Amino acid sequence: MKINLKETATFSMLAAIMLISKLLLEAIPNFHLLAVFTIAMTVVYRAKALYPIYLYVFLQGIVGGFGLWWVPHLYIWAVLWGATMLLPRNMKRLTGTVVYTVVCALHGLFYGIIYAPAQALLFGLDFKGMLAWIVAGFPFDLVHAAHNLILGAVLIMPIVLVLSKTEKFIKN
Repeated sequence: MKINLKETATFSMLAAIMLISKLLLEAIPNFHLLAVFTIAMTVVYRAKALYPIYLYVFLQGIVGGFGLWWVPHLYIWAVLWGATMLLPRNMKRLTGTVVYTVVCALHGLFYGIIYAPAQALLFGLDFKGMLAWIVAGFPFDLVHAAHNLILGAVLIMPIVLVLSKTEKFIKN
């Protein structure tokens, strides 16, 4: 999965946009565009979307420090990328909007569950402790899901459209 210079520049800018959007929205808990960008980039770039996603993860580690909180980020976005990769390609716009928005919202809803195994391993939680951690965080996951639902419904397909048009322009 080799990338060329234009893709390197594009993916670097996308990772930077992900990081900047995350930093700008940090004041609002569980409100960010990361899932929206992850889905949109996966729809357009497929497997190559892993480049900007993991460049973002690395940049987030640099900015926030490579602490234990960062470890789950090594796989949490790959789960969303994988779920998006499993969806049919070339869905109609309305179908895509609904399907991608639901996936985006579900990722927010299950964020704590996806994060929990690393949390348990890193902090020595047993299964019961991990479940308690999930239950305690569930209200935050509900807020996360609601935010992802709104942002996904409004932004995923427009971002897919812009990325697709940009991709066609760059190839010419």
